Amino acid sequence: MSKNRYDIRKMCKEDISCVQEIERSLFSRPWSQQAFLQAMEQDTLYLVALEDNRVAGYCGMYCSFEEGEITNVAVATVKQNLGIGRTMMEELLRQARERGITHLFLEVRVSNENAIRLYRSLGFENCGIRKDFYEMPREDGMIMVLEQ
Repeated sequence: MSKNRYDIRKMCKEDISCVQEIERSLFSRPWSQQAFLQAMEQDTLYLVALEDNRVAGYCGMYCSFEEGEITNVAVATVKQNLGIGRTMMEELLRQARERGITHLFLEVRVSNENAIRLYRSLGFENCGIRKDFYEMPREDGMIMVLEQ
């Protein structure tokens, strides 16, 4: 099986409808288009992965001095397990380093083994559990941190 090539670039407003479509298909409490637009107006870094000029995934984080909070990492269901999430996260971490961001954190459902495995492989470590952090279904959130 040949490995597909994905282009990673900064998210723009024209990407929001495709991003929101993926968001709705994956999450029980999806962000709205307005939430993405508002996030992009702040000090954030949002990226999309494109295959044939179509959004296959996206990720992003809020930036504050040397700290980054990764808020979104998502890949369209039919494009999962192809390395897109890893490629996006590696680029997000690279751009974070360029901006002087050395402390990154995120939250992930404790049942999301694929995501946890990816984050650990990138150097993130579990630093705590937030009880009942997620809704629909109610579930604990694992807090993961990376010092780069």
